[in-house]
Amino acid sequence: PLLHAWITVMRERARADADAMDAERAAGKIRGPLHGIPYGLKDLFDAEGAKTTWGAKPYSEGPVAATDCTVVAKLKEAGAVLLGKTSCGALAYGDIWYGAVTRNPFDPREGSSGSSAGSASAVAAGLCGFAIGTETLGSLVSPSHRCGGSALRPTFGRVSRAGGMALCWSLDKAGPMARHVDDLGPILEAINGYDPADPSSIRTGFSPSPRTDVSGLRLGFNEAWREGATDAELAAFDAALSLGATKVDFPVPDLPSAPLPQQLLAEAAAAFEELTLSNRDDEMVWQEDAAWPNSFRAIRFLSAVDLIQVDRLRRRWMQAVHEAFEGVDLVIGPNFSSGLLTPTNFTGHPCLVMRAGFQQTTPRTIFGQPKDEDAAAARTPVAISLWAPLFREDTLLAFGAALEKKLGVAGERPQF
Repeated sequence: PLLHAWITVMRERARADADAMDAERAAGKIRGPLHGIPYGLKDLFDAEGAKTTWGAKPYSEGPVAATDCTVVAKLKEAGAVLLGKTSCGALAYGDIWYGAVTRNPFDPREGSSGSSAGSASAVAAGLCGFAIGTETLGSLVSPSHRCGGSALRPTFGRVSRAGGMALCWSLDKAGPMARHVDDLGPILEAINGYDPADPSSIRTGFSPSPRTDVSGLRLGFNEAWREGATDAELAAFDAALSLGATKVDFPVPDLPSAPLPQQLLAEAAAAFEELTLSNRDDEMVWQEDAAWPNSFRAIRFLSAVDLIQVDRLRRRWMQAVHEAFEGVDLVIGPNFSSGLLTPTNFTGHPCLVMRAGFQQTTPRTIFGQPKDEDAAAARTPVAISLWAPLFREDTLLAFGAALEKKLGVAGERPQF
């Protein structure tokens, strides 16, 4: 009740599945590292026996799902126990859903950011072992930054989205969220794989890398990122550079990124055109200028020519980022001020976000501005991002685990 991190708790299913996994273990059958581990599922995906609400009032009374989505089916096969559906910002934006605002367990006076709001909050608070979230443009990174967890945004096409809400067909990605980097690999291994039900699904394997020596890696970093970085981010950068990797200067491609989200808005408005044309968008709780109802309407004035030009720019970004990664194994930088969050979402490159340290903050808006500068400060997490070439999640996880051990800040839990 403090965090509003769950929309539906699936008690009966969770207990039945847990009993079944206990019985298998007692009989000597162990499915793998996820056997019996409880998890939460962002309420954009179907799970048999529960409604899928997408966090939005117009869909809050939708039908109960008759089948599991692909991700849930894969996790069930791996032995994981579904606790229920975690809250998400309505239609995958923000931390405001139709019942409440999901809260940051390190400072419940503020929202948890979004849109994987409940997944990040529940994981950080220890309400589940791990969770599944999604990202189209920051929805794994932002709430992990706010709540202090770790999350992996896989290469586009690696994890099936079948049985989940489509916001932006060419951008949506599903990925794992956990308290420790080491936990992300087994989860990705379980949910990875080709699925004919998802037209964007790619045939590619994955297994967590046993690599513990990261000293030979080429680590990209841009010294300009130090300007304006927090003390925690600076400490994380220096710790990463001290692990024995070879530092390589990483210039961000000299291309504009501001126009790219217009493609996201156009696809999202197309996906929810019926909501706009029927005026059912009036039922949405969040109605500010930046919210979906107004964005869906405004983007209809984007010309076809402009949309094609944005798509051409996206292709140029794909080529430029591919070339930029040719000389490095991975890149470390700030989540937002690096300028890489937007373009790497549009190019499909993988990203690991992980806790770097802590800072003193007063309650913030979803966009990070102070809500009440006179309020008492709280100790809240800071995260950093690691990026890698396409399909090199193994490198991200190996280096991230070494960095997490070096920093020694991942074990602190919220007090509430």
